[in-house]
Amino acid sequence: MSHTSALSAADDGALARYAPGLVLVTVITASAYGLRHLPFLSVLSPMISAIFVGMVFANTVGFSPAANAGIAVAGKRLLRLAVALLGLQLTFMQLADIGIKGVLCAAAALSATFLATVALGKLLGVDRRLGMLLAAGTSVCGASAIAGANAAVGANDEDVSYAVACITIFGTAAMFLYPFLQALLNLAPQTYGMWIGLSVHEVAQVVGAGFQGGQLSGETAVVTKLARVMMLAPLVIGLSVVMRRSGQDRADGRASGPLVPFFILGFLALVVLNSSGLLDERLRAPVVSATPVLLTASMSALGLGTNFGKLKKHGFRPLLLSAFASLFIALVALLLVNLVP
Repeated sequence: MSHTSALSAADDGALARYAPGLVLVTVITASAYGLRHLPFLSVLSPMISAIFVGMVFANTVGFSPAANAGIAVAGKRLLRLAVALLGLQLTFMQLADIGIKGVLCAAAALSATFLATVALGKLLGVDRRLGMLLAAGTSVCGASAIAGANAAVGANDEDVSYAVACITIFGTAAMFLYPFLQALLNLAPQTYGMWIGLSVHEVAQVVGAGFQGGQLSGETAVVTKLARVMMLAPLVIGLSVVMRRSGQDRADGRASGPLVPFFILGFLALVVLNSSGLLDERLRAPVVSATPVLLTASMSALGLGTNFGKLKKHGFRPLLLSAFASLFIALVALLLVNLVP
């Protein structure tokens, strides 16, 4: 057999191995985007819808084991690529826009919430990995942070899905509740926007709640939120160090990766590139548009890998922990925006 024929056979073999799972992930992803056109479901981002659709499909209809390889690729490799590509949506100038006060408030709210959540999780007897995922999702940026943090934590798909479900519940509640609290607390538009950006979980939820207070509050909320997103990199690096020192095996059965995950290095490199202004917008714009789709596909894969039976074993304590974390970051952020000059 010639070299060319051997390569062709290898390509055909890879296609046959991954195609069933990738096609299924694509269908679930498309369904998630379709659901946002339905009443009541339009408030959920496709990423969130995707993990729920995947979970329901896997636990009711089911799928052939032949799909497992493609699902695994979408849930791991594609996810890391998508998180790295988030770097093209961030610049160091955005940090300058909110000033040193905004950056310090974001770092303080993130650090306090993460540490408090992990500590309470230990007291409640919540699995350590799940507690870390809930802490990351609440303190940084919801589902994306959970996915990124799991590269270091090494939890299984059920833990990831449970964490995303909790973040969705309380983040959505915050999106509807916060605009009513603005008038009650007599918050100025910029103060309200910073509070939203410091405490609401998902970027889409920040947009929904922030612009309810007007254009200024909405823009402030988004920029403040992006400052939190940028802190995903140091958080994941820190978690990698902690998990290595603990000597715990990964729950997902995979070998420990490098101390600094490669996708985090990619994330940081793309932030630097985007900040430099050297990247042609004609190249950047399509990638920025594709990144949420890749994240949604990854969430579809995680949903497909979730077993309801295993999910129920977690009980209500992680849900209680998530409620505490959401309330904690709301109060800490409110104190910071009112007390820090």
